[in-house]
Amino acid sequence: MSKKRGAVLVLMGLILAAAGILGLQIYLGDRDKARITSAAGPGKAYPSQGFRHLRPGERPAVPYNSNPPTSGPHVPEEVKADGATLNDNQLLQALELGNVVLAYPQRTVPPALRALAKDIAGPFDPALVDSGQAVILAHRPGLRSITAIYARHLLPVAAPNDPALGDFARYWLDHGPG
Repeated sequence: MSKKRGAVLVLMGLILAAAGILGLQIYLGDRDKARITSAAGPGKAYPSQGFRHLRPGERPAVPYNSNPPTSGPHVPEEVKADGATLNDNQLLQALELGNVVLAYPQRTVPPALRALAKDIAGPFDPALVDSGQAVILAHRPGLRSITAIYARHLLPVAAPNDPALGDFARYWLDHGPG
């Protein structure tokens, strides 16, 4: 084989390899985009305020565009227990990971919410929260109604046994991180 022909074959191989890598990046990049930026789905959609991490003590520069917040800058804080009062940092960290939060204004968890969360995602487990596959029960004083929360989405309901809560949680848990 001549040197010229060998050089052409090597060049063609490099071009094909580069094209394959580029194609793979485009394919995988499109899959990620579709999962993260889609606003379609149950609940009222809010514009994204991102999930930038702040340092402890640092406050967001602008107010959140929903109450409870569905996205926005926050200090990453773990959710360590189910049925606890979550602050905005814990709520936003849970949403960033892809979890669904069922928030309630009552002092105690409505039994129908606990049963729903267990049916969809099993009992509370911090490892499940870290993987973004949990349905977290959260006391939120000041709420007017039980509210399902996912990244950029809120769904208030009149009763804890409303079937829309289960539809919301199942839909968004299948979509991964917000």
